[in-house]
Amino acid sequence: MTNSYFSHTETWRIPETVILDSLAEMAIDGQYGNEGLVLWLGRDYGDIAEVTHLVRLRGWLVEKRPAFINIEPSLLNDVADLAINHRARLIGQVHSHGPGYRLDLSPTDRDYGIKVPYYLSLVAPDYGCTTVPIQHWGVNVFAERTGYVRLGPEEVRRRLQILPGPHLPFLTAGAER
Repeated sequence: MTNSYFSHTETWRIPETVILDSLAEMAIDGQYGNEGLVLWLGRDYGDIAEVTHLVRLRGWLVEKRPAFINIEPSLLNDVADLAINHRARLIGQVHSHGPGYRLDLSPTDRDYGIKVPYYLSLVAPDYGCTTVPIQHWGVNVFAERTGYVRLGPEEVRRRLQILPGPHLPFLTAGAER
């Protein structure tokens, strides 16, 4: 049985500026040896999800360490409010792992991460401090029956459309630093 609340997403459209801006945001924490995170809001068009906004998390309700990120539920409520205000939904996120860490989702990512159908979860290398083509990142999609499935490089090329485009709005949830 499929949950019809979540749109079946076959393809994600991501402006190349989203990748660059996400890396820059994650590198802020990466320069201190901590994982970074950027949430992606967007809209659905049939089986296509398009990133329309980026969300940075600030304040004491998010904890970032070398191999760990914890987000308090009330901060995710703020993210939901941002999504509603911008007529978007949370379609995915990218977080970074440090040098020497694998690009697979960690057991913590799998156990405590967002688990909704077709949610896109990416893992960038080197705390976001180096530029590596997205085909070499950990790219995962949540499936109802199997949990997170890592896409291979060919499937990443087919399902993630990296397009030219302007810088998208960067929203902030939580208190600014």
